[in-house]
Order: sequence, then C-alpha cells, then structure tokens
Amino acid sequence: MKDLPSLEEARALDRNDPLSALRKEFHLPQHGGQDAMYFTGNSLGLQPKAAAKALQVELDDWARLGVEGHFHGQHPWVNYHDRFVDGLTHLTGAKPHEVVAMNGLTVNLHLLLISFYNPKAGRTKILCEAKAFPSDRYALCSQIKLHGGNPATDLVEVAPREGEHHLRTEDIVAAIQETGDALATVMIGGVNYYTGQLHDMEGIVRAAHKVGATCGFDLAHTMGNVPLELHNWEVDYACWCSYKYLNSGPGAVSGVFIHERHVRDAQGLGTAMQRLEGWWGHDAESRFKMAPDFVPMPSAEAWQMSNAPVLNMAVHKVALDLFLSVGMSALRERSLRLTAFLEEVVGAVAELTGTSLEILTPRDPEARGCQLSIVAHGHGRALFDHLMAHGVVVDWREPAVIRMAPVPMYNSFEDIVRFGHVLKAGLEELGPKA
Repeated sequence: MKDLPSLEEARALDRNDPLSALRKEFHLPQHGGQDAMYFTGNSLGLQPKAAAKALQVELDDWARLGVEGHFHGQHPWVNYHDRFVDGLTHLTGAKPHEVVAMNGLTVNLHLLLISFYNPKAGRTKILCEAKAFPSDRYALCSQIKLHGGNPATDLVEVAPREGEHHLRTEDIVAAIQETGDALATVMIGGVNYYTGQLHDMEGIVRAAHKVGATCGFDLAHTMGNVPLELHNWEVDYACWCSYKYLNSGPGAVSGVFIHERHVRDAQGLGTAMQRLEGWWGHDAESRFKMAPDFVPMPSAEAWQMSNAPVLNMAVHKVALDLFLSVGMSALRERSLRLTAFLEEVVGAVAELTGTSLEILTPRDPEARGCQLSIVAHGHGRALFDHLMAHGVVVDWREPAVIRMAPVPMYNSFEDIVRFGHVLKAGLEELGPKA
C-alpha cells in the first residue's frame, strides 16, 4: 500500500524549487505556533509583506498634502489607475488600451452587460454555465429583466451531462449553435468556482462569434491562476476581482478587459454601443474643464465612472509587481506541480484509509487551475471541522465539497504533506464510512 510522502521529502522538493522563496513575501496565518496550511487563496489571497509600506505611502501623502496629493504625491492620484497597466496586460494577454482597474467585480459585470447585452431583432438570450457563481446569475437575470425579458426563457444554462461534473466544450458549442440567431451574448466563468474546471475560452469565443453573438468571461477564479491571451482569443469583454489569486486584499479593486475593436471603433465610442458614463471615463486632457458633454477616452478607460480608490489600490500595485517579477508562465509551471502533488497525496490518503475521496476537478492538468474540489463520501461537515481545527484552512461548499487551492505564490510541498497527515488522521478518527 502506498504511503504518504514524508516531511523530509516535501522539504527537499521545496529546497530544490527556485520559486519557493516567494513564500517569504507573504504573511502566513499562524496555528499552534507554526504556519497554517492555507489553501483558500481561491477565496482570499494572503497579504504581501510589502502591502503595509505601500499603503503607508498614500496615507502619508494624504496627511502631508491633502487634496494636493492628486497632483503632487509620490504617486499622483489623478492618474493612479495607470500604474496597473503593465501588470494587467501581462496577466490578461491584452494591449494596454484594453484594460483598466476600477470598481468591484459585479459592478463591472453590470457595466459591461449594459454595453454587450442589448437585446434586439430577436437576439434576447444570454448563455452561461449552470450553477454559475450566484452573483453572476443574479446579474444576468437582472439585466434580462431590465430589458423587459424573462430569465426563464432568455437565460440559457448549460449543464454537465448526467453523471458528470464538468461541462464538455462540445456541449457548450452545441448549445451556442442551437441558440443561434437568438443569442445576444455568452458570459461564462473562465474557471468554474465550484469544480475548478478551466474552460476552453478560445473555442467558446469562436463559437459565439460564428452565430453573431458577443462573448465575455468572469475571470474571478482565472486571473493570476492560469495564463490568458484575451486579445488573441478575441474575447469581447471580461471582468475579475483581485482579492483571490491576485492577493490585493479583501474587497479589493476589480478590473475589466474590452477588446480594442470595441474601444477604438468610432461606432463603439459613439451612440451605437450603450454605456453608462461618468467623469473619469471622460477624456483626461479636458476632464477638469467640466464641459457638459461626455468625450470618451479612446480605451477601456472610457468605461470608468469614478476616480480611483487609492487606498484600496495601493496594495494591488504591490501584488501585480510580484507577478511581473516572476512571470505567469513560471507560476503556472509550479502550479501544475503543486496541484499534481496534492492529487497524489489525496489519492494516497484514500488508499490508506479505505475512504472514497472523489476529486470533482478535471484530472487533466490543462483543464484546471490550482484547485481541487474534493468530496469525502460518507463524511460531511465534521471532516471539514477537523481540518480547520488542526490548522488546515480550506473552503466548505454545500452539500459536501471541500475546495483547496495550492497557490504557487506561497503554498509549499510541505503544506501539502502536512495536510495529508491531518486528513488521514481525521478520517481514521471519524471512522470508515461508505
């Protein structure tokens, strides 16, 4: 029978991994005098140690300069959002004029849908995945109702086949083709929050465009998790949060991507494309002339409404700089190794304890990010409570799913082995169940 790897073996893997040093850049929650085994970066990423200093810079400028910090601070607030372009283009595969950091995730989704969901001439339907993150579904349904539609008929939800946990790309494409001329837009999570499935975004975009629909993505569980090529894939629009894999703090600023064919097309910047507008989307050169008529920025910045939440954004810059310093390709490579190692440990525990530990996440590494969603059949909340009581910070989702994300920025092979021993002890203590 296969045994669990030892702590010594795990530590050797960490020593031989050049990216293991990234862990020192973060504050690790403590449990019993040692680092907790923190696997919930898919809910809230850890705090970069440089965050406090970055925030203090802005607090000091506010104290020292007051309103003049907008123009004379170390990082003038009037164009503060410009600081994030390099990091966001690296993570999204976008051009600089296609991205902007602003607002919160669901706020941005609504703003994008105002532009990209404009039902007319029989195109009234939105296609999404079944059991999308609830906030996404709320937004989609409310947008349909805003236009006088009925979510019961205008929201097309694609579910996995009976007995399967994942959506097959061919089934998404088939649903797009079947909806055809009635489809206005597709809006899907790039990585499904529940199963951790990574969708074939390029293939989905291609199918949507073939029937004349636009296509966008909620990248909350995708940004900083897997490499993206939004521009080359011809994605129309996308939005994300920055408090999960991007480690920018609770409730931190969101961001949007809008393909250049929309942001630079004269029609797209005129009356043909609807858009809710505010003064920070106005041409920066003339913004403070306070003219009554809106003159849009020739970029995704035109979708901005309010000036930057500077204190919120200060940490975001620190986090994005970490990604730029390491590179998304290197992080993805480490992510694949960590997630495969976690899968191996879970399998060993299942064999050693005789427990059915079902992994809902795709087994194909190319079809997932750094998340495994696990069901310990016969064991419910008590197993989750055992893990948490022993320093394993994981996420519980009804009815019996434990989600774990071995984040390459700060998780280690040692974390995973320690988790394996806690899991094994918990299953042995709780007793075998079918």
